Amino acid sequence: MTSIAGRVARQQDRAEGIGTKETAVKFAGQDYETLLEQRLSSGRLFEDDCFPAESKSLGYNELGPYSSKTKGIVWKRPTELCSDPKFIDDGATRTDICQGALGDCWLLAAIASLTLDQQILARVVPPGQSFTENYAGIFHFQFWQYGVWVDVVIDDRLPTRDGKLLFVHSAEGSEFWSALLEKAYSKVNGSYEALSGGNTIEGFEDFTGGIAEIYTLNKAPRLLFQIIQKALSKGSLMGCSIDITSSNESEAVTALKLVKGHAYSVTGAEEVTARGRPVQLVRIRNPWGEVEWTGPWSDGSREWTYISADEKSRLNNVAEDGEFWMSYLDFTNNFSKLEICNLTPDTLESDGVGRWNNYQFEGLWRVGSTAGGCRNNAATFPSNPQYVVRLEHVDDDHLDGKAGCTFLVGLMQKGGRQQKRLNRDMETIGFAIYKVPDEYKGSSNVHLGPDVLLRQNHVAMSTFINTREVCQRFRLPPGEYAIIPSTFPAHKNGSFVLRVFSEKEADTSPLAAKIHAEIKEEEVSEKNMDPQFKRIFKQIAGSDMEVSVFELADILNNIVSKRSDIKTDGFSLETSRLIVSLLDKDENGTLGLKEFHLLWNKLQKYLEIFKSHDTDGSGTMSTHEMREAATKAGFQVNNAVLQAIVNRYADAQYAIDFDNFVGCLIKLEMLFKMFKTLERDNSGKIELNLQQWMCLAIY
Repeated sequence: MTSIAGRVARQQDRAEGIGTKETAVKFAGQDYETLLEQRLSSGRLFEDDCFPAESKSLGYNELGPYSSKTKGIVWKRPTELCSDPKFIDDGATRTDICQGALGDCWLLAAIASLTLDQQILARVVPPGQSFTENYAGIFHFQFWQYGVWVDVVIDDRLPTRDGKLLFVHSAEGSEFWSALLEKAYSKVNGSYEALSGGNTIEGFEDFTGGIAEIYTLNKAPRLLFQIIQKALSKGSLMGCSIDITSSNESEAVTALKLVKGHAYSVTGAEEVTARGRPVQLVRIRNPWGEVEWTGPWSDGSREWTYISADEKSRLNNVAEDGEFWMSYLDFTNNFSKLEICNLTPDTLESDGVGRWNNYQFEGLWRVGSTAGGCRNNAATFPSNPQYVVRLEHVDDDHLDGKAGCTFLVGLMQKGGRQQKRLNRDMETIGFAIYKVPDEYKGSSNVHLGPDVLLRQNHVAMSTFINTREVCQRFRLPPGEYAIIPSTFPAHKNGSFVLRVFSEKEADTSPLAAKIHAEIKEEEVSEKNMDPQFKRIFKQIAGSDMEVSVFELADILNNIVSKRSDIKTDGFSLETSRLIVSLLDKDENGTLGLKEFHLLWNKLQKYLEIFKSHDTDGSGTMSTHEMREAATKAGFQVNNAVLQAIVNRYADAQYAIDFDNFVGCLIKLEMLFKMFKTLERDNSGKIELNLQQWMCLAIY
């Protein structure tokens, strides 16, 4: 219950703008300004209890408390390591980032890219921090984490051995922003060891909030050069690298002076005319400088004599900063992988670049309700969360000669690095895209069922892979499309963020059934009542002609015990109390003849629905059938309510027996009626004070 309340609170925070770059979430509830002021007032240096200078912050296996790799480690502040420590000295540069004894080179490559863009760097590394002015042993950094920006506070105690930093450090040894940034990122992910192994693009995303695409260059799509040009025009960050087959190849230099296993940046893409023919060129930057490509179109090569002076001047081919040009063909033949991080509009401050339109949603897969798995799991696939994107405006340029709408879809699962400590792998995730039928167009208050999703083929589909994020680019005709994110197998719990980046503005929203109830109040007259029913009621009610909560439980259990076609653990007093609370019109705490007749009719209706959804004749109903069963009973619920129903009424095998089915429907009717009684002007909201809330919740 408290976890659901926490989720609701987070949703309210998002609605109020908390989690944006302007109002970041305070990680672990720690407020930097408050803690800094407290430490300055007390004169004591900050010590972070949430990420202490202890072995558990280092790791759990190779850097665990009993590992030989953690012997001799001492946590020290920069003021204990050198006489004049600097946070950032004369600007953040690539020489501030030297790898230590941690396999997080992917992260360091992303940090190095930060030094090329001071605006993005200032977002991640808030300015004004130092070891002199207002120094209290406390620093803070900001990261994008699964859809929100978080502000992470740390103390400056760093792991050392023999008086030297164990992990990332600056070449001079006196500059500490990169080491402290690595510590803050370790805190977010649970430990230093959690950062071991990864992909540079993950760091790009967490430093910018952007969405990442990865292209294997020996399988490059036909229009990749145009995609690169368009990405550059939108301010995207791009990196490329050459794969290595063993650790011995790391940093090995090829005959044409390219470094294997090394992260390069792509900074330009132009088309020139050489000898009367068009040539596509790509500009590459080696962040470490010095070593540059020596093949065709390299600095000073003869190819530059074949183009006009104007084009040569425009491309400014001669440079001594590690930046060089090469043909697009040589680029795809020599490099293995291209990574594009497309930035959100709020990251780009320049007016000279185009901007993506971006949309994001948080969702859950829960066993028994929304963990439907991929299309191979026909019985459960439609139960997955669903989202609609309405594409109305075609791209300005038709790269393939056809009018279409370009958009990116990224599906990211949460908490992968935190799961490492538990030795759990990430789930295999992906998504399918379906065309929305005409009868559902323009509506978001629906949930597409098997009659829609199982009777048509998808129009697009991602790969399914066990990685943090699956992202793919699509170009579809204008129309409405449903995106169905899922794990590959069914029945896997998980939390995710779904993001859509579109070239043109698009209407994007969850597809969620509107919570609604059609409750028909039945009129009961003793005059028209079956005499046999009256006689039976008199027998079971006794002389007072009233059925108490305790008598009702006995009556219901006596009835269901005689049926072999339904399974039940028996009606509880709690269910009986719910029934009496709902039907007790005169508020005497019992059911009279008319009230019992209403109950009897409800039970007959609910039994019929229950039996029709017991497809395997087991005497129980699968929780995946609960949405449709509730609809037949007059209650339309969305995913959030369905998950609450499963948590409350399902057994360990995610089945619902008859007594729980009845209890659920009675509770739904009661909640709807209570809400409508308290609602004002059809606002969709009610307001209660603490006493009112407590009384209603207990009742």
